[in-house]
Parts: sequence; structure tokens; C-alpha cells
Amino acid sequence: MLTSKQRAYLRGIAATYDTIFQVGKGGVTETMCKDISEALRKRELIKLRVLENSGYTAREAADEIAAATDSDVVQVIGSKFVLFKRNTKDPVIENIPRA
Repeated sequence: MLTSKQRAYLRGIAATYDTIFQVGKGGVTETMCKDISEALRKRELIKLRVLENSGYTAREAADEIAAATDSDVVQVIGSKFVLFKRNTKDPVIENIPRA
């Protein structure tokens, strides 16, 4: 669980990121969740987007994917959302405020 200071710090970093995954009309699949888990392991912080034809809201997709990948939802704005999962062995993002 992230604190508000941690969430704010990660939001600032994610503002410059491009979306690397899209949730489309196929919805949230197991294969997609595996790919997202791998991306989270390498990057720790990723931005995703929900397409209009998906049938999901950004909040629904974010919550479902976060539960499937054991990650935290940092932010949901419009059709985009940001996920974070700490890599304890090889951290990528430094100076995250302590809980």
C-alpha cells in the first residue's frame, strides 16, 4: 500500500512516461497480465490506457490488473492509469519517500 507522499512522487515520475499497454475490446486477459507483470518487474512503474471499445472504465481495468499482478494503482485519470510494483532485488526507481 502506498502513502500519499509516495503516490505523489510516483505520479510526478509517470507524467513523462508513454503508455505501453492498452486494454481493448478483448478485455483483461491472463496473457496480458503476464506481460504487464514482466514489464513491472523491469520498469517498476508503467502507464496503461483503456480504449473506448473495451467495456471497462479505467478504474475497473486498473483494479483488475493490479489485483492480477499484485501491484499498486498510483493514479487513474481519464482513460489512462499508472501501476507500480517494487522490484526488491534490483530497484529501478530511487529516492521513494518512506512509508
